[in-house]
Amino acid sequence: MPHVNEALAQTPPAVPDIESAYRPTHDERARQGFVSMIRKHSIMDMREALHADYVGRVEPELTRKGTPPRDWRAIEKAMETEASFRFYSAVRYNAQEMCYHSVQDPIERALPDMIDTARRAARLRPAGGTLRIADDFEVPRYVSSYDVHLAPGCFHSEYTPDDVAQGALVTLGGKVFGKSVPARRNEGAVAQSVSHWLKHGRPDFEPGRILDMGTAGGRNLIPYLDIYPDAEAHGIDVGAPQLRYGHARAEHLGRTVHFSQQNAERTDFPDGHFDLIVSSFFFHEVTLKATRAILAECRRLLAPGGMIVHMELPPEGMVSDYDNFFWNWDTANNNEPTYTLYRAQDPVRLCVEAGFDPGDCFSLHIPDYETVGPDRFAAFVRGEEAAPPHGRGGWYVFGSRKTG
Repeated sequence: MPHVNEALAQTPPAVPDIESAYRPTHDERARQGFVSMIRKHSIMDMREALHADYVGRVEPELTRKGTPPRDWRAIEKAMETEASFRFYSAVRYNAQEMCYHSVQDPIERALPDMIDTARRAARLRPAGGTLRIADDFEVPRYVSSYDVHLAPGCFHSEYTPDDVAQGALVTLGGKVFGKSVPARRNEGAVAQSVSHWLKHGRPDFEPGRILDMGTAGGRNLIPYLDIYPDAEAHGIDVGAPQLRYGHARAEHLGRTVHFSQQNAERTDFPDGHFDLIVSSFFFHEVTLKATRAILAECRRLLAPGGMIVHMELPPEGMVSDYDNFFWNWDTANNNEPTYTLYRAQDPVRLCVEAGFDPGDCFSLHIPDYETVGPDRFAAFVRGEEAAPPHGRGGWYVFGSRKTG
């Protein structure tokens, strides 16, 4: 029997939670709660009021004048000068910015400790995960040209060696942001929902390797390991601070994840390397040219019998003209210039153009697992109940199986 000290020496040293150094003051937490409330008010209560104003006043007036709106662009033109829309836009825009501003001060105080934790995780790797940061990596212009989502510094900016600031900003600011959305109460809600959908609907499907594209800090990758604990999990992103942050969190949680800084348009993985490729809120933030390249790369990387399942915004053809007007607000107001062009596409057609067989492709809504609960979720998978629409308790997903 080994000596106690020898046994302790054989125990992998723990990596502290990188978020434990993040300690907002009472006033900072109060501010964050207020920001979440304001954002919830804008995207839920004011959303309903805006729709009521359009249906009850603006549309009837246009119809009376003989100019009923023909499409979402006509609705946008009619609404852009209305006080209801201008007030809604002002509140929502400022609330979005404040989500990130509300976490910046405590992040700045915690940053030295966070960086130390990330360095320790990369050095010790108690969970066995890996972190690859590329030398002289070229961040695509569709990321580097904008503070996407109004997040200052976007996903990729680095200000000091081994920086994790943008990982903290996006993750912690996203928690303030997410508290305003019922379907995002649980961190990793997309992965939780998709993985349960796969397990219920395709019980024989057991992926050996999983790839999450645009993984950020891995929050919508790690939950797949709850359903597929033997899978080898990989996450790629263009933002090095996100990957360092995510790697530290995964090592603290004891989850083996392999993070690497790569452009999803062209990765260094071999052909047929993955059985499941996923993403969350990803394609509407890249150009259409990049989207086509990424889907072609998905097909190259997918093993026969493997699947791609991408959660995204619903395409224009699946929702009403008014909903398209509402969804496409982000294009001009949330630093997401490719948003509208992406939503104008048919995701199934894009998959077919990338080489997937039309009969293997799918496009549908699935319920949020936590919102509906396990019993109703199972009822949906059995076809007994329709899934809620995206943004109202459901998620839109598209993808394909690779059979050829």
